[in-house]
Amino acid sequence: MTSDHPSTRAVLFDLDGTLHDRAVTLRAWLAGHVQQFCLPDGYAARFLALEDHGYRPKAEVIPRLVQEFNLPHDPRTLLDTYAGHVQHAVPMAHAHAVLRDLRARGVRVGVVTNGWADLQRTCVETCGLSGLIDDLVISKAVGLSKPDPAIYRLALDRLGVRADQAWFVGDSPRNDIAGPQAAGLRAAWLPSTHPLRGEVPDATLGDLRDVLTLPGLPHTAVTRLA
Repeated sequence: MTSDHPSTRAVLFDLDGTLHDRAVTLRAWLAGHVQQFCLPDGYAARFLALEDHGYRPKAEVIPRLVQEFNLPHDPRTLLDTYAGHVQHAVPMAHAHAVLRDLRARGVRVGVVTNGWADLQRTCVETCGLSGLIDDLVISKAVGLSKPDPAIYRLALDRLGVRADQAWFVGDSPRNDIAGPQAAGLRAAWLPSTHPLRGEVPDATLGDLRDVLTLPGLPHTAVTRLA
């Protein structure tokens, strides 16, 4: 880590696997999904393996499951229930406390996520994150996707900060380390899904609380006049 960066004015976060505990959410949805359609043992585990932490489209995963398990269901019927998983969305441990602390220090907070706009907005709301962030950039809403450097630059522009004044925090080596670094951001990795494959994060986090110790952050809360 170099020491020539300006003070940190913003922290950008990934959503799924970072602020949203997607693994817990998906397991809760799958329990109801399996019960609703009387799906066989092994279906849930195979679903999780095939969908690869959300990186494989469910429109590919569910037809394959129907075929593998020789199910009598129309894949579209099973697929249509997937949108309901966000009703079970829960925040990652310490997410609320960390976001409150950052904003108390005067640090701007943004979220940059790939996905469908309605689903990701609902996820943010259900996790109780809406009032704790300053901006939300969703790939399908802006026509850009991680790891395209343009989506990180857009998020920075919307927060009014430069890349060297911000950190990006996320779990995906490709989307949350390589992509942000290509746009000039420092990247802090939260290991919760895929392993590193040559990417070199600027910091590695044990959990979200370690965000508060990243270099460059203000140490004290901003005093706000009444």
